Amino acid sequence: MANGMDRRSVLRAAFAVGAGVVASPATAAAAGARFTDVVVIGAGLAGLAAARDLVAAGLTVTVLEARSRPGGRVGDVRTAGGLSVDGGAQFVGPTQDNMLALARDFGVAVQPTHTAGRSVFWRDGEPSYFEVDHAFPPELNDPAVDAAIAEIDALSAGFPVGEPWRHPRAAELDAITFTEWIGRRSSSDLAHLILGRVSGSAVVSAPPEEVSALYMLNYYAAAGDSRNPGTYQRLMGTAGGAQESFLDGAARIPEGIARELGGRVVFGAPVRHLRQNRDHVVVHSDRGVHRGRKAIVAMSPAISGHIDYEPLLPAARRRLTAGYRMGNIGKFIAIYDRPWWREAGLSGQLVGNGSPIDVVYESYRHGKHVLIGFVAPKPMRRLDHVPASWFAAECKRGLVGYFGRAAANMSDFGFVRWDNEKWSRGGPVAVTAPGVLAGHGRALREPVGHLHWAGTETTDYWIGYMEGAVRSGRRAAAEVVTELG
Repeated sequence: MANGMDRRSVLRAAFAVGAGVVASPATAAAAGARFTDVVVIGAGLAGLAAARDLVAAGLTVTVLEARSRPGGRVGDVRTAGGLSVDGGAQFVGPTQDNMLALARDFGVAVQPTHTAGRSVFWRDGEPSYFEVDHAFPPELNDPAVDAAIAEIDALSAGFPVGEPWRHPRAAELDAITFTEWIGRRSSSDLAHLILGRVSGSAVVSAPPEEVSALYMLNYYAAAGDSRNPGTYQRLMGTAGGAQESFLDGAARIPEGIARELGGRVVFGAPVRHLRQNRDHVVVHSDRGVHRGRKAIVAMSPAISGHIDYEPLLPAARRRLTAGYRMGNIGKFIAIYDRPWWREAGLSGQLVGNGSPIDVVYESYRHGKHVLIGFVAPKPMRRLDHVPASWFAAECKRGLVGYFGRAAANMSDFGFVRWDNEKWSRGGPVAVTAPGVLAGHGRALREPVGHLHWAGTETTDYWIGYMEGAVRSGRRAAAEVVTELG
């Protein structure tokens, strides 16, 4: 151009002044307006992965994060003794290639989950024991359970992963809960425990009677990649499954990406209002107004609907976000100087229908041995607002009830109640009741004007996992790069 400015510079200056008014470069500069090619809302793994790819593509980016830290549902918690331990997502497994690559990039160790010894299956106050390569104790074998698992795997092999509304039986499967789906295959209490409580509630932290069968079947199908269809075992398993390994400091990855992005990430900046104009967006946050040619909303659909959009989002998108809700989850971290459970021939893993903790895994941090207890959704609702000392005491009693008095000899402990985290409102993932996905699911990823959507709920594979968050961010970034040319 005659004045030496390229087209992008002129557009940036024109968009900067605001509400659809085209300004000269000089006017925009005088106004001190903030402009980037893309405004990313949310510095969880989805938003950070999107921003990283956008920067690599040569675009300018601003990332707005409500919290004072990056990571979203990946983050550390401080123990009573002052240690920093993983309080959010930390497990990785086969086919989660994006997360394994990021761990290598940022020097985060991938530690194998301990699998030697017997695991505990807790049923109605009584323990049974099984080897880790089984889903549950062989003596509890129920042909109806085996048949249902085989059906899940068969459905997964041909499932339209990430687009469950395209399944030929979508309307039928989205008209019932996962509990109803199980009930049509078996009425036994064991089947409802294994398929509903253990493989439903435990992975999404929502009771199976509140979750669409279509949602859950898509969740199983998503436990893989385009070359490896999801299976029951890959989602639920340790060896060869989603809990095969853990990151020794998962929060180091989002922290590392945020450092790479530098001043592009603005913390303490919850977004209140987002306006779309003809050729740009205007994003109002607690840390100022930001303008861009595109925006990526990298948030759970259960949370993204709290932003005030102008103009209103399409009805399908509004109904979709209204139909999502976060799971209810807490995480209790018990720290020991030695792994006494190994000495007792146990793996440190437990699953069942105990309370308040219903799933336990072993981990390791700071030279200490750790039992991670996940609080079941219904007890979590009850414990959301009790005093911290009460919450900790119930979790400690639960571990002692499972493992005996040795579990009481903790050298330290910590916990996080994700339901009470203002910018998460639960976890690990948002779920839908019947009647949401089949009718409105297409709006989950469909861009709206200059807006694109990311977040682990919007991924194809590995919904609810760190891998899914990264995949979603990279997909949204690719959409933007394509549109901006």
